[in-house]
Amino acid sequence: MTDTTQTGDTATDDPRESRRTSVTKRGGGAPASRGRTTIADGVVEKIAGLAARDVVGVHAMGSGLSRTFGAVRDRVPGTGGGKASVTRGVKAEVGEVQTALDLEIVVDYGVSIADVAGDVRENVIAAVERMTGLEVVEVNIAVSDVKLPEDEEEEPEPRLQ
Repeated sequence: MTDTTQTGDTATDDPRESRRTSVTKRGGGAPASRGRTTIADGVVEKIAGLAARDVVGVHAMGSGLSRTFGAVRDRVPGTGGGKASVTRGVKAEVGEVQTALDLEIVVDYGVSIADVAGDVRENVIAAVERMTGLEVVEVNIAVSDVKLPEDEEEEPEPRLQ
């Protein structure tokens, strides 16, 4: 730690005002560098999931099975509602200064999968790096399905009528 002391005389006409001032600065460096910030995997997963969903051509996130279970879980009271749906299809590994992401997406029929994957990668990297300060070393994208125009939404029929 560095201690800096500056001492000086203040010259005034009134002898009562004449005094010695002492300013002491403690600590080493800027306040932002004092301490450590850790970011949980779930935080990065939420940011990446929201950024991926913003891309035109992304219909949904996750595999068909995880989306089905998620839809059922979202309907059960007390299970957290839509919290899990934000991170569905996203897995993050977060280190001290870097992160790597795996995303599983469903694209709309008729879009260029390569273009959508590139746009998702760009949007996710920009959002995660801007919000967390972490370096995104890789974003792996798995396209697990294509949403056809005539496909109905994957909602289980209600058991009670």
